[in-house]
Amino acid sequence: MAKLIKRKIITRTVLLVSMVSLFTDIASEMLYPILPVYLKSIGFSVLLIGVLEGVAEATAGLSKGYFGHLSDIHNRRVPFIRAGYALSAISKPMMAILTAPIWIFFSRTFDRFGKGIRTSARDAMLSDETTPEHKGKVFGFHRSMDTLGAAIGPILALIYLWFYPGQYKWMFFIAFFPGLIAVFLTFLLKDKVKGPQPDSRQFSPSKIGFFSYLKYWRKASPGYRFVVAGLLVFTLFNSSDAFLLLALKEQNLSDTMMIGVYIFYNLVYAAFSYPIGVLADRIGLKTMLVIGLFLFAVVYIAMGFATTLTIFGLLFFFYGIYAACTEGISKALISNMARKEDTATAIGFFNSFGSIFTLLASSIAGLLWYSIGPAAMFCISGIGVFLVVCYLVIIFYSGRVNLK
Repeated sequence: MAKLIKRKIITRTVLLVSMVSLFTDIASEMLYPILPVYLKSIGFSVLLIGVLEGVAEATAGLSKGYFGHLSDIHNRRVPFIRAGYALSAISKPMMAILTAPIWIFFSRTFDRFGKGIRTSARDAMLSDETTPEHKGKVFGFHRSMDTLGAAIGPILALIYLWFYPGQYKWMFFIAFFPGLIAVFLTFLLKDKVKGPQPDSRQFSPSKIGFFSYLKYWRKASPGYRFVVAGLLVFTLFNSSDAFLLLALKEQNLSDTMMIGVYIFYNLVYAAFSYPIGVLADRIGLKTMLVIGLFLFAVVYIAMGFATTLTIFGLLFFFYGIYAACTEGISKALISNMARKEDTATAIGFFNSFGSIFTLLASSIAGLLWYSIGPAAMFCISGIGVFLVVCYLVIIFYSGRVNLK
């Protein structure tokens, strides 16, 4: 670690941003396993829960593009990061205090809106902190810390529920504290001064259209358009991880065992994200991305035929490796294909459409699950992603598009 800091790869800013993500994910993932149960306990139907999550995720998706574009225009990252994490922290106790459906919708959307405000600016700040040859390390380190929080959160939830079964409301107040630590850490971040700032009156939010970031597609490089198009098609086959957990339930695994497998997946993801980032900088981001997507295809096809806990454990292990090979790596690759002044817009465009396509993917997966069965759904997704891998191999290695 000392050697990395000396070489200015894992800088103070990268470490702070990663710690902010760690504490935020502890807060969020404490609530993730119990949120549907809590909502049902206060009168939400399954349909209403689905509508709530759809509206919340759509809000996050659309706002990622807009606020990423705004971050580039104002040449600022920290205000968006700080505001986004603050909104998410405040939303946690709101969901316990205000339990009427309209206020639950407001609180949950508040949380996702915060994610939309901060995500693209945060990823752009990570990109600004390093050079193209070290993007894998930086994004891998961030994903490692972020996902470690995603493992710690459910562990804390299990411990709490062991002592206080069924008392869900207090978990929202407990989750507020790691969220508050994350907000405090954002006040230690500083923007880099990269030149004269634009006149804020000329670029006020009211003068920037909410969908103005869509214009980036026309000015983006051919490489960016080819890669993002392929990744968005992949997203259509990449439904919510809830379907993987449902596959466990289909085999009559207990809730505790199901959450345990989810924790195991996150620990694998966290443990391998940084080493894979280091390796990606050596062998190439595009090669690592192809490996990761190929692993996804294999895991999904095999998931349709898995029947024992041992096989599920093996598949979730490789699913964690897939995530480590793709999540941070894809953003690192996209940031390398964008001009420095357009980094947040380029990432925001991808994040925005990625969130919307994820919603579509989950809807399609749910339809396939109930119409032709889970095994067929997993196989169709795996085969679809295998075709995406073939497309990306052609794009990456044909020599027609210059990709870093």
